[in-house]
Parts: sequence; structure tokens; C-alpha cells
Amino acid sequence: MKKYIFLVFSMITMSTLAQQNLTPETLWQLGRVTPLGISKDGKLLVYKVGTPSVEENKINSKYYSVPVGGGNATLLEKIDGLIADKSVSPNGQEYISVEQVKVEKVLGSDLYPKLSKTTAQIYTGLDYRHWDTWNDGTHNHLFVGLLAKENEKVLAPIDIMPNEPYDAPQKPFGGDEDYVWSPDGTKIIYVCKKKAGTAYATSTNTDLYEYDLATKTTKNLTESNLGYDTHPTFSPKGNLSWLQMKRDGFEADKNDIIVRHKGLDINLTAGWDGTVDSFTWSNDGKKVYFIAPIKGTKQLFEVNFPGLTKIAVRVTQLTDGDFDVNAVVGFSGTSVLVTRNDMNRAPEVYSYDLVKKTWKQITKVNDEAYAKISACKTEKRWVTTTDGKKMLVWVILPPNFDKTKKYPALLYCQGGPQSALTQSYSFRWNFQLMASQGYIIVAPNRRGMPGHGTAWNEQISGDWGGQVMDDYLAAIDDVAKESYVDKTRLGAVGASYGGYSVFQLAGIHKNRFKTFISHCGIFNTESMYGTTEEVFFTNWDSGGAYWEKDNATAQKTYNEFNPIKLINNWNTPILIIQGGKDYRVPIGQGQEAFQAAQLKGIKSKFLLFPDENHWVLKPQNALVWQKEFFGWLKETL
Repeated sequence: MKKYIFLVFSMITMSTLAQQNLTPETLWQLGRVTPLGISKDGKLLVYKVGTPSVEENKINSKYYSVPVGGGNATLLEKIDGLIADKSVSPNGQEYISVEQVKVEKVLGSDLYPKLSKTTAQIYTGLDYRHWDTWNDGTHNHLFVGLLAKENEKVLAPIDIMPNEPYDAPQKPFGGDEDYVWSPDGTKIIYVCKKKAGTAYATSTNTDLYEYDLATKTTKNLTESNLGYDTHPTFSPKGNLSWLQMKRDGFEADKNDIIVRHKGLDINLTAGWDGTVDSFTWSNDGKKVYFIAPIKGTKQLFEVNFPGLTKIAVRVTQLTDGDFDVNAVVGFSGTSVLVTRNDMNRAPEVYSYDLVKKTWKQITKVNDEAYAKISACKTEKRWVTTTDGKKMLVWVILPPNFDKTKKYPALLYCQGGPQSALTQSYSFRWNFQLMASQGYIIVAPNRRGMPGHGTAWNEQISGDWGGQVMDDYLAAIDDVAKESYVDKTRLGAVGASYGGYSVFQLAGIHKNRFKTFISHCGIFNTESMYGTTEEVFFTNWDSGGAYWEKDNATAQKTYNEFNPIKLINNWNTPILIIQGGKDYRVPIGQGQEAFQAAQLKGIKSKFLLFPDENHWVLKPQNALVWQKEFFGWLKETL
């Protein structure tokens, strides 16, 4: 008996020892699962796995299939014809392709052909650069042509947007979700913001356009709506549906599901106090399934489609738990296939039985790796804010957490500023990785976060340095009261608006924090207004231009809520990270902050990635990012 007990104890001990804390190197060995769809016969899930190669400094991809009910994965040599291609017309005869078309002359060599070696670029309006590229006069255009079956080539493609200086799909991130065939194959519906130059940079007014193949004419289907109209989709019964935001210039407005039925536009989510990420119709066309943030997670919802009957529209939350549902892949019987992840696991495809309410994991790309990695406990904590509201705060604890010990803590400041802070899994801002280095992570769902009602979501606009800063401090102060938190070792980290938050906190924290890290953060709201590319964003969230002296909201942004104005209060070490090709928060923001810190004699470091944008995408750059991030914390915290 004693021998048996010893054996069991030894096995448990060996199992525990076999698990290691997550490291940057391990994180960048994990496979990245992208579902491509369910096969035409409904039997297989087809998906892509991207695996980083640090040596090659790129991500290599392979394709697999697995039975929709689960089973062994099969490596695929090719996927052509296995899943439906939405670019192919319903009759299988025409094909939509995307091509870059030169429409405008903005290069010096365009305007002065004899000066072929000039590098000049000449602009008469804004939108001269976007995200990480300069406008060279080319635009994404949709083409349609006959599909030759024998060699899968498109014959005689026609530009359906001839001579238009606009983009479809939208730049910089638009894809095939920006266009769809009509059910009868006679028309193409596509998303486009048909504005150019300064008008383009100051507006979010995309519309749905309908191109008629027979007449070669185009009409605007959503002209009356002034905000975003995106993701056109037809229901199984032929009803056009899409996502819509109402207000021009507000990129984080409430996103609703609109269905055009018998000439009337029905808003299925008008009475629901939330915002939709994405949606998919049920196979019978009676329901719409959608994903939305809710209380620090993303979950699957359904809403019925009553048509013009007197049946009430009702939104129902279907899933719940400490995880995120990120995308609907398709349906199989009574189950829906979705991607799901949490703070300890990267996305995989799961099947959720809508009748039994049970889960089954379908892809298991990283199971073997995670079996060797220690998980971190994540806790929901409700903190009372300075204005008496209840705020959800995620607290992520190190592996093998021992409450009798003391740990340093990091306040994580989310970007956006209106992006959800949920059970997400990032390959850079990875909470499990941070906690695995011995830090307690405090991640508040502060003002501006979706998932807590539209009023909570919208409050941050025009108030960047106000209540939200009190929310941050309320969160870290509340967690710091715990006996296991070392109050002398608190740090604050964040990117984009989170980077702005770090800069702002550096001027108001009253010695709470011992170190700061700001990635692509806004340091000077005036120069940000003068150099960022999507001006609609700064117009809305800053309240207007810095020269509008009678605009109280704007003046507060450029003075009281401007980190550069608080530089005399800076006294804490800071690491500043910047992408050289970041045109959303341009390089000058990081340069100004670093120069000020250096000239004030504050311990500081500037980490520049000349070839990266607002993100860090290349594997070797990402590993340098992690090493510098944790190296700075080790040195200063």
C-alpha cells in the first residue's frame, strides 16, 4: 500500500514538474488556427494552421480537414473545390476578383514622365497615407468575368468600378466580407466609401452598392444611413442583411443587424443594449446568430427574424463562461461550429450543441503544447468606481499562485479606446505570458469598453483623461489592498489608447507606479490630430480640432487631457515602443515622449521597429519585443 501511495505521489510530482511556465519562445511555436469553412458535402471542417518560423522570420501555413463531429485531422495538399467559394456566382459561371487599379496621378513620375527617377509624391487632399502605406494612386477594384472551368482562369474580367478613386474591398483590412452575389447571380453587392481625399479621411460613411451585371449600372442601397454599412449577407430566403452604425465619424458606434424585407429595413438589435461583432443566418432563415461582447467576454447570441408579423423580436444569449466565442464557422445538425479561446488557450474550433447546450473541441492543434504549460487562474473582480459604478476587472494570477507570498502587479491599459477587454488570446499582449513571468495582471473593463451597455461604451469619447483615469486607479488601488500584492512594485503598461493612458498616468499617478511601458501611445494630442490618417477618429474622440478655441471639449483634450502638458510631473522610468510605419499613431508621438524623458533625466528607453506598423507582426521582431518588455520590467520593477 505504501509503495502504491509513493508511486501515485511520484507520478503527480513528475506531472507537475513536466509543466513549465509559458515563455516568449514557446508562445511563438504555437499553431494559429483559421477555420476556412465546412465542406460542400457538410462532412468536414476545413482549416488553416499558421506556424511561426523564427529562423525564416515568417509564418508558414498548412491546410487540414477534420470530421465536423470530431476525429483525426488530415493534411491537405490543396483545398480547391472542397469548400464553397463566395467569389463564384450562384450559377458557377462568373467570378469576382480583386485587382489594384491605377486611378490617380500622385507620383512625380506620373505627372512628369521625363523625370522617371523622381521620388516626389504630390497630394491635394488628405488620405495621402493609411495605416502603413502611402497612397500611390492605386485602389482596390472588383472585377467580374467568366470562369473557365478547365483551367480555373477568369476570362475577360470587367472592372465594375471604372475610373473610381475608391476602394472595394475597403483598405486597409477589407476582404471578401465586403462583397456578395445576389441569390439569382444577376447583381453584386459591395461595401465602399465613395469619398476621396479629405472627405474620405473625415468620414466613416461606407455604403452598400448594387452593381447590375446586365445594365452595368450601380446604385446606392443605403444612402440614407450616414455611418458604417458593412458585411452584406443574404438570408437563405433572399433577404439582404448587413451591419450598420448610425453616426458618421463614430467608428465605435452601436453596431446593429439590419434586414431588408419587402422594401422595409428592420433593425433586429435596436432594442438590445449591446453592439454586434459579426452575424450568421440559421439554415432555415428564421434566426440570426451573432457574436457580441458581454461582461468581459464574447459570447454567442441569437435573435429571431419575425418578418412583418407581430411576433416580438427577442435577443437571447446562448453561451456563457470565462471564454470568448470569436467566429461562427457553420452548422452541422443541431450544432454550430465556432472558434473559442480564453486567456490560457489560443483559438481552436469547437462544436456547440444548441439543443443539449454542450461543447466539444474539434481541432486540437495546440493540445500537446498546452499539456506542458502551466495555466494561470483568471478571476473576475467587481470594483466600485469613483462615481459609484460597478466595474469588472480581470485579475490574472501567476501559475502556482501562493497567496502567502507577495507579487509585483501590472495595470494593463487596453487600447481602442472602445475595444473590448475579454478572455482574448494575443500573441503579443498575452496575459498568460505576463503572469507566467511572476506578475499579477490587473485588467479593468474601464469606461469605453463594449459589453456593459452603450452608455458605458460611449462615455470615454471627449473624456480621455477624465473618468477613465479614475477607473484605472480605482482598479489598481483595489487589487493592491490584497496582502499578496507588493505595493512598492506596481507598473502600468499598454498600447495605442493604452499607450496614451500610460503617458497620462505618468503625469497624475502620484508615485503609485514604479515603471511604465507605452507602445505606440499618443503623447501629444495636438500633433496627433495633425498627423494621424483617420481624422474622423480624432474629430469624434477628441471633440474637434485644437484650433477650435470655443470648443470646451476639444480644449480639454488638448490641454488638461494632453500628456505633454503634464511632463513636469514625470519622475518614473519608462520604456517607449514605436513602429516606424505606424501612420495611425505616427512615429513622432514616441519620439516626443522619449526626447522629453531623456532631457528631463528620467531613466528611459526607446524601442523602434522601423518596418512595423501599429502592430509587431514579424516573428523575430515580436521576440525582441517580448525580451525588451520583460527585460525592462525585470530591471525596473
